[in-house]
Amino acid sequence: MRLDKFVCKSTNLSRVQAVEFIRAGHVVVNDITVLVESTQVHENNAITLNAQLLIPRAFRYLMIHKPANTICSNVDEAYPSLFGALDLERSDELHVAGRLDADTTGLVLATDDGRWSFDIIHPKNHCKKVYRVGLSKTIEQAQIIELTLRFTAGLQLQGEAQLTRPAQLKILSPKEVLLTISEGKFHQVKRMFASIGNRVVRLHREKIGEVALDVGLGAWRYLTAAEVESFKSKPQSTLSQEGQ
Repeated sequence: MRLDKFVCKSTNLSRVQAVEFIRAGHVVVNDITVLVESTQVHENNAITLNAQLLIPRAFRYLMIHKPANTICSNVDEAYPSLFGALDLERSDELHVAGRLDADTTGLVLATDDGRWSFDIIHPKNHCKKVYRVGLSKTIEQAQIIELTLRFTAGLQLQGEAQLTRPAQLKILSPKEVLLTISEGKFHQVKRMFASIGNRVVRLHREKIGEVALDVGLGAWRYLTAAEVESFKSKPQSTLSQEGQ
């Protein structure tokens, strides 16, 4: 991680304060004074601030039930930050592993461990995600088999050269489905249904990998050790990037 981030994670300093100490020559990495805050360091390095050994706080891994009209950012923008209403210390250190649109609700994973989130969002890792999708137009009984096969075979999205990867479509009612995807093209779920002449009116993420949403709207909890490890231990063929 970056040296300034390491200092912040090991102290109560703000990012601005950490940078000031680094540039002033107060931070030493493996017996070498480092003056550049963007220098990459490892937790196993011996890093001191004013001759005091720095030990970073343990990484955090969270499940959050995102409400509508919030954004997956640390700061408020056109919509308020997802983290704003959560009782979390130092939420500015957290980032989301797989963002959702402002109008999309459901499961969000957040962490301050960049390597862990990389395993989830990297496009080559194909992490499966399950969405509950509300549609504007009715899916007729006669269409079910054809649509299921089309989603399995891959859909042609506007502006994309390749078909989408195989997806699983399960019809819950004429205007509600469960969709499982394993890639993360921009606004993918919405674009997939647009390609078949339908429109998404509600979108809710229920599951990422083996982790299923189990907290109430606007609530959060820490992931269990097994849930955290489930992403690390998966073969490369079972993980992916965000798609909405």
